[in-house]
Amino acid sequence: MAAIEELESSVSAPRVHRWRLAALWRRTLLLMLVIGQTGLATWFMLSVLPYRGGNALELGMLVLFALLFCWISFGFWIALAGFVLRRFGGDPHSLLRRQDGAVLAATPLARTAVVMPVYHEPIERSLGGLSAVYRSLERTGQLEHFDFYILSDSRDPDIWLQEQAAWAQLVERLGAHGRLFYRRRQLNLNYKSGNVGDFLRRWGRDYQYMVVLDADSLMGGDTLVRMVQLMQRHPRVGILQTGPGLLNGRSLFARVQQFSSQLYGPLFATGLAAVQLGEAAFWGHNAILRVRPFMAHCGLRKLPGWGLFRGPIMSHDFVEAAYLGRAGHEVWLEPGLGDSWEESPPSLVDELTRDRRWAKGNMQHLWLLLCSRKLRLAHRMALLNGIMAYLASPLWLAFLVLTTIATTRLVLWPINYFPDPHQLYPLWPQWQPLRALSLVLCTLALLFIPKFLGVADAALTRRLANFGGGLRLFASVLLEILVSALLAPIRMLSHSRYVIEALLNIQLRWAGQNRTSETGWVRALLHHAPGSLLGAGWAAFALWLKPMFFYWSLPVAIPLILAAPISVMLSRVQLGQRLRRWGLLLTAEERRGSQLLEDLSNNPLAGSHQPDFCESVIHPGYNALQVALARRGRTGLRRQRLQALRRRCIELGPGDLSKSERSLLAQDAESLQLLHQQVWRAAPRSPWGRLLARQIVSPCMPVPGSAAPAPADRPDHPLSPPTEGVTDDGHLPGYPGYAGQ
Repeated sequence: MAAIEELESSVSAPRVHRWRLAALWRRTLLLMLVIGQTGLATWFMLSVLPYRGGNALELGMLVLFALLFCWISFGFWIALAGFVLRRFGGDPHSLLRRQDGAVLAATPLARTAVVMPVYHEPIERSLGGLSAVYRSLERTGQLEHFDFYILSDSRDPDIWLQEQAAWAQLVERLGAHGRLFYRRRQLNLNYKSGNVGDFLRRWGRDYQYMVVLDADSLMGGDTLVRMVQLMQRHPRVGILQTGPGLLNGRSLFARVQQFSSQLYGPLFATGLAAVQLGEAAFWGHNAILRVRPFMAHCGLRKLPGWGLFRGPIMSHDFVEAAYLGRAGHEVWLEPGLGDSWEESPPSLVDELTRDRRWAKGNMQHLWLLLCSRKLRLAHRMALLNGIMAYLASPLWLAFLVLTTIATTRLVLWPINYFPDPHQLYPLWPQWQPLRALSLVLCTLALLFIPKFLGVADAALTRRLANFGGGLRLFASVLLEILVSALLAPIRMLSHSRYVIEALLNIQLRWAGQNRTSETGWVRALLHHAPGSLLGAGWAAFALWLKPMFFYWSLPVAIPLILAAPISVMLSRVQLGQRLRRWGLLLTAEERRGSQLLEDLSNNPLAGSHQPDFCESVIHPGYNALQVALARRGRTGLRRQRLQALRRRCIELGPGDLSKSERSLLAQDAESLQLLHQQVWRAAPRSPWGRLLARQIVSPCMPVPGSAAPAPADRPDHPLSPPTEGVTDDGHLPGYPGYAGQ
């Protein structure tokens, strides 16, 4: 195998040389365009300032303007490059364009693990999505090369017991015995990267490749097969990243995000891939990884610094790509790999809650950017790009603050004709309103031209019908622009706060994401109240100071003041579905249908009930399953502690135990079995007796290979199963596919 890889590597060496040369001149051209455009805009800004940058305040404004304009310019040229390349059928240096279709289709597959790390996720959606991926892969006829792993980090026993029961149902209904596995870590270390690392230490050597999915990921079977074949054809590639679009949006917020990702996303993904080539970033999901080099080079050490820069790396994906690049492996983004999806958060509040964690993780990359050795320049730029995704917000806020101070000084303080104590002649402040307006219009053009390039791309590729036709597409773009303009100031203020919190190393609670529910008024008001008060105060001050300055502040102040109603309105599913019926914000999958979405809607777990801790103790069928999956053979002090917890649980009820204590009991087979037997003997007025009287459990779930234990007494209870076929020990002898705890 090593000899074959060495031979293939030597054959592909000229290709490597060619793409590196292409990357060099493309990046040089991009740098020249961005610097030239930013320099011209900064010079124009200098001519707009009253004192021509003659004091520290205006110099600060000038520096901030240059940084922000450079950031905007970079996005503009990336989108333009993507538009041009798509006119020529894609990038000739991309992995897909290098392949002959027949040769690629004939390339044999290798063993591949599809892993889905989960942490307190909606079980029906996450496992239902994995079921859709499984079915899609099954239709390709290549399922035998793939195994699936659910890697749980859930801590709440009610949730992970439900995960285990749902997994057992899924295995049975898909016929996935020995192919769909579940494992929950007992020790939750290093977030998602630690979860994946735990899998690799145990089973990584059994697989040549690993596909990483998020809990909301969807991928077509043909795409998964094609990814493995591309990795087989290119042994230098360590990571192959798809460009996932957004799918299955229901709320207005999710539908706006989904529409923009599908209309503009191909341009930005194509342009970004063309600049990065074999030194692309890894986004942490919807990607395939070569297991051996990943295990060898991507073990992430804890940061050795202080505060934020000490401890485990939170945002691991960009760092893993950089480490693979440093070791000589390639990382590619391939926009031509379609049928790769994820879902948008359903509301602005949920997006911002997620961004709070991402902002802290990206700010950690400052340490790696400055202190890590031998990282490739392209990967350093990717780290900087991730940092700027959040740092741009406090820079914009600082620019607004300096602008407010400058205006206040000009209105309330006497004009200083000698800002420099060494100047001989007075400096007369001059206003250039036409130049200022021209600069604003140029900046807006850089922001909005990529959006209309997306419309042009859809027209030229005959995709207008996918978005409801030309008129509806144009109306949808205008609606998306309006929503984006309303959200920009709200995101700016929130991200500024998150960056400050990150730099101060304020601790965050790592929790699962809301992927379904709407935002209530109380939650929205509490979340946005500080920003609304700040926006109202700033607008009132601007009105008192100068009416023209007040009008200038409104595009930022109004969204901040109305942040709560904007957030509530955008989270509404009914409004999003109404616009869909009107033909607005449509996508191709909604027009033409999607087999993945159809499989997701035919979720084998839909409507099924999953047991929490109490039901896992009471219900014979659920208890038999959980006993079979729990550990045995506890000894010593741990056994004594479990005995004490069992007594408390029986005497005082489950409500007297903490989540961690209930989790200890739920992990122990003997405790679950004994609790089940003793609960059915409980007095009617005891805590467990009242739970039994309410009949909180559902009808017995069929468990393959199981024989549920009969209650020790109370055979007249309506939930008591027949006693035939009961095993001597009253538990499942084992369950294929359970990867243990």
